[in-house]
Amino acid sequence: MSFNPLKIGELTAKIPIIQGGMGVGVSLHRLAGAVAKKGGIGILSTAQIGYQRSDFEQDTMRENLLAIKEQFEKAKRIAKNGIIGFNVMVAQFGYERIIKCCTEVGADVIISGAGLPVNLPELVRGSKIKIAPILSSSKGTKVLLKTWAKRYHRTADFVVIEGPLAGGHLGFKYEEIKTATDNMDEEVKRIVEITYEYANLFNIDIPVIFAGGVYTKGDIKHYLSLGCSGVQMATRFVGTVECDAPEDFKNRYLNASINDVEIIKSPVGMPGRAIKNHFSSMIKTQKIPIKKCRNCLSTKLCNRKNIPFCISEALLNAVTHHTEDALLFAGANVYRVNEITTVKDIINELMQ
Repeated sequence: MSFNPLKIGELTAKIPIIQGGMGVGVSLHRLAGAVAKKGGIGILSTAQIGYQRSDFEQDTMRENLLAIKEQFEKAKRIAKNGIIGFNVMVAQFGYERIIKCCTEVGADVIISGAGLPVNLPELVRGSKIKIAPILSSSKGTKVLLKTWAKRYHRTADFVVIEGPLAGGHLGFKYEEIKTATDNMDEEVKRIVEITYEYANLFNIDIPVIFAGGVYTKGDIKHYLSLGCSGVQMATRFVGTVECDAPEDFKNRYLNASINDVEIIKSPVGMPGRAIKNHFSSMIKTQKIPIKKCRNCLSTKLCNRKNIPFCISEALLNAVTHHTEDALLFAGANVYRVNEITTVKDIINELMQ
């Protein structure tokens, strides 16, 4: 079986795979560029994207904005004519500035989640950039697409559904995860139906992309059979030479067993899936003092007096060789990552 290309407006990805954004520092220019070069869509995570720059600690926002341009240009050079975009969290501090910066550098797509990106169409107005919300329920899909249609007289260029097996922050309450896992296929069908209604309303195609637990060719075929046009994969791409994370981070993936994956309580109020370590044990029983605030989250979400730990610090530790004291986000299938391979080999296997 061969898969159809993924078409988003005038953009065409030869293969229907989007590489999921992983931050901090896991999906930067090397990984995104390699996936795009092979015909998929490469995604850069904007979460503390400038952490390797020399003045990051002194002027975090400025360095992050400069890194957006730098990382995008490097990814484009690798990708040749491939499609490169950004993942931007609604919860991120300076969300509007970051979206505008991604637009100004010429990104092909923006995928936005960790909250409903209600004002995203306004922020990219006048550009050709393609935008997609990350959604986990038919209810949220209906609310957002209705809001965009009424307020901005437009709709999404594509929609990303994030299921309960994804890594990182999940769009479900802790007690909902088991039920959501069991019922996700039916929810996908409902989201596809709602999206189709708005596609007809605006007389365009709106591809639906499924993310969360996608690992094999069989998984891709399954979600295409439910009405999706493609999939988003993240965890599997960590086990590649091109992944931007350091070797000790990758080794955590390689050594993880099925019992090493757990749901943690994030300070942003959402559950998250991560690999067990010393840090994940500590946050169950104690509050970890914040050494320094880097303004990573919206002030509406982060109250330094009450927050149990600094998520920015925890994610930075993951890619700066402090993996025992770090938050190691990973998808439910991380235990299946058992070797370091290449983006080319993974995509060839999936597309055979």
